[in-house]
Amino acid sequence: MDSNLTYIAERLTELTAIPSPTGYTKHAVDYLVKTLTELGFAPEISNKGNVLVQLGGEGNPLVLASHIDTLGAMIRSIKDNGRLRPTTLGGHQWRTADGENCTVHTRDGRTYTGVVLNTEPSTHVADDKVEQVEKNMEILLDENVATKDEVLALGIQTGDIIAIDPRTTITESGYIKSRFLDDKLSVSILIGFARAVAAGEITLGRKVSLLFTVYEEVGHGGSVVPEDTRDMISVDMGCVGADLGCTERMVSICAKDSGGPYNYDVVSDLAAAAKAKELDYAIDVYPHYGSDVEATLTAGFDIRHGLIGPGVYASHNYERSHMDGVRNTFELLRAYVAL
Repeated sequence: MDSNLTYIAERLTELTAIPSPTGYTKHAVDYLVKTLTELGFAPEISNKGNVLVQLGGEGNPLVLASHIDTLGAMIRSIKDNGRLRPTTLGGHQWRTADGENCTVHTRDGRTYTGVVLNTEPSTHVADDKVEQVEKNMEILLDENVATKDEVLALGIQTGDIIAIDPRTTITESGYIKSRFLDDKLSVSILIGFARAVAAGEITLGRKVSLLFTVYEEVGHGGSVVPEDTRDMISVDMGCVGADLGCTERMVSICAKDSGGPYNYDVVSDLAAAAKAKELDYAIDVYPHYGSDVEATLTAGFDIRHGLIGPGVYASHNYERSHMDGVRNTFELLRAYVAL
């Protein structure tokens, strides 16, 4: 891998190791601010926790946005038997996490490990398999507790955050496997993009800012952007699946999702730039998807909008992508900001 891709892979590994479910993103934000500052930029944190950093350039302001918040859970209640009943943060699917390790983060800074299991996971015991997994999932703490009072004595309470283990790995063949590639993979790409700008490797043909949001998974991450913004591109995961052209090794350009069509001219310009640079790309329609930039439009900003990202398979599951998809996304961003 070239140095940019190596740098992006390193940032991804560090980022996925930092729990950041929606509503609990402070440590990931601290990481972003520290990293961007070390690159020579001056990031700003908004009241809600979004991170904005201007990379340079003049005229026709463009915002590139990714989100640092992920799926996760929160303690809804503590059961009489000492197990935890969770409630989801974002579009988390419990059936994909059955048997996964997790960590509980208390409000006074303590952490406790545990495991996500359905209420009757033992094949050699269960008379009937649990069918309604979403309604029958619980957290078993790795502590000697068997009552609600014993859990409370640990300092655990309703509203504490539950973070699922990411299990990040990058294979020698370039495949990236991890939870929360949506959207920490694109966050890492944008950090790598900032590094390349700082090194003088990327020419900015316009004013470019990066926006890292913290509430995308619940729909209002990108609701505030700089007033002078003309164009905004959400750099999120590209969808891979049935009826779609994108693979894990490509960059996806979204023409339409559940919120409607993306700006026709922006989509056309992105596709033309990808074609001119001979990048491996696909234009696709995502039937069940929403992005930060749609929150920006809903908030009333008069902007043109687009959505791109590396192909990610098994979204909101244990996800998979490829370093080729990272490279194609990085190179499309390089080409687009030079226009």
